[in-house]
Amino acid sequence: MTAIRALRQKWSSAQSLQSLLIALLVVSLLLGILIPLCLLFAKAFVDREDAFVGLANFIKYFSTPSLFRSLTNTLYISVFSTVIASVLAFLYAYGIVRTSIRGKAFFKYAALLPLFAPTMMHGIALTYLFGNQGLITTGFFGFFPHGIKIPLYGPVGIIISEVIYLFPQAFMIFAAALSMTDYRLYEAARTLGAGKTRTFLTVTLPSVKFGLISALFVCFTASFTDFGAPQAVGGQFNVLATDIYKQVIGQQNFSMGAAVGILLTIPAFIAFAVDRIVERKQKALLSAKSTPYRINDGKARDLFYTVICWLCVIGIFIPLITTGYASLVKVWPYDLALSTKHFDFSKVAASGLEPFYNSLEVSLLTAVIGTIVAFSFAYLIEKTRNFHGLRQVGYFLSILPLALPGMVIGLAYIFFFNNPDNPLNFMYGTMAIIVLANMIHFYSVPFITATTTLKKLDKEFELVSESMSVPFYRTFLRVTVPMSLPAILEIAMYFFVNSMVTVSAVVFLRSADFNLAAVSIVNMDDAGDVAAAAAMSSLIVVTNIIVRFLYELVVHKVRKKTDSWQVLK
Repeated sequence: MTAIRALRQKWSSAQSLQSLLIALLVVSLLLGILIPLCLLFAKAFVDREDAFVGLANFIKYFSTPSLFRSLTNTLYISVFSTVIASVLAFLYAYGIVRTSIRGKAFFKYAALLPLFAPTMMHGIALTYLFGNQGLITTGFFGFFPHGIKIPLYGPVGIIISEVIYLFPQAFMIFAAALSMTDYRLYEAARTLGAGKTRTFLTVTLPSVKFGLISALFVCFTASFTDFGAPQAVGGQFNVLATDIYKQVIGQQNFSMGAAVGILLTIPAFIAFAVDRIVERKQKALLSAKSTPYRINDGKARDLFYTVICWLCVIGIFIPLITTGYASLVKVWPYDLALSTKHFDFSKVAASGLEPFYNSLEVSLLTAVIGTIVAFSFAYLIEKTRNFHGLRQVGYFLSILPLALPGMVIGLAYIFFFNNPDNPLNFMYGTMAIIVLANMIHFYSVPFITATTTLKKLDKEFELVSESMSVPFYRTFLRVTVPMSLPAILEIAMYFFVNSMVTVSAVVFLRSADFNLAAVSIVNMDDAGDVAAAAAMSSLIVVTNIIVRFLYELVVHKVRKKTDSWQVLK
């Protein structure tokens, strides 16, 4: 009896700890997301002296032609970039999933390469290709009598950069959507005499409509809020993201910056709401009776999609190779001898390799802490049964960052952490606030990944543990974590790669003596040190590719162990 009483007391203590952790979860999310966001919104309705002015900042913005033009410019860029990137990504994904083309694994990994580069890098690459002294503009330095000139600095350059940036995001959504289909629908269409075009319009498109809507909104939001491409090749063509940067960094007008931040957030919130509604309406496309898609023979079809995929791959590889080559050339385009002098950042705006090492440290901390927090919070929300209302609030706050542009998070953190009356003021200007900003900026996707993984685990694990009075944390550490290890590693990799390339969330938060690699690219490009900016971009890409390679190796070994118990012997 004494042993049973001790077990019950231990289990009761574990339940109390669980309740405390859920409460701390909600408080942490309130402090990290909602309260700074509310302060940002409040700042938009005051002037520089913090006197309430109502809608004066918004009225001034819309009544100033140059500022209002930035809004229309942003909409123009976002619509065209979204349409082009979505069409190309759909064709690319269709070629990989629904045809018999060769080299599918290569095409799949090649499509992900733009994710490993800062968006500034795409603009820098276009400068080396289509700038006044660009490789293509000069006809490969006079090798061809006539080069190809395009109006790079402005909407054309931004749209090309954004398409490269958006392509892998749209591709992943379309690839997942096209993989989920019931071949019986195609057999029925063929039996009814439907041609290929009609089958595509009546079967294929309806089956991927939710993925199509998600891809369109993801691309539109990412393009609408992007800072890197407009900063690199925008020239005098201003957009909302560069307006915030100019208002805050250039003019120290935080109230107007907050007002522009709200405008930047509106489309993101609309996209977020529509995506949630679409997800609720989406019905299961596959049932127990479904049959997998069978790829029929089609040489002309395969040839067409092989050409499409290779053209897309060339469009991805050329900017990356050009940037790498430019970083190794002595003086572009006058002295093309190879040299590593541009990797000596001591004489340019980066001030040595310290920003790169800072980024490595920040990214590692973000990956480790962010993974622990995201997976633990997902477990508390998904697998526990206490405080249902609080857990729902925690879930809402956890997916809220999906609708928040990075620059809005950075600006909100200035208002929250730079307040001397805030007990957390000590974090401002330190590495800690940058790690926190990165965690919040990229938190939602890892949280959703963790939640999806946990939903696949049988609830019996927790029920059996409760019946045996086993503390929840023991079940979490000994059962849940080992079985979810592939997803945990994927979350860590996601945090690391994105922390290495991000600019928008941290550009306002770094101190004068603490620079980051991606931010230093902006500084070097502004200072005219374009070759050095290309060199730093190349370092980031190589680092992220190495991390991805290591991730694939480790995950392959982990999956062998975690899946071995399912193999019948």
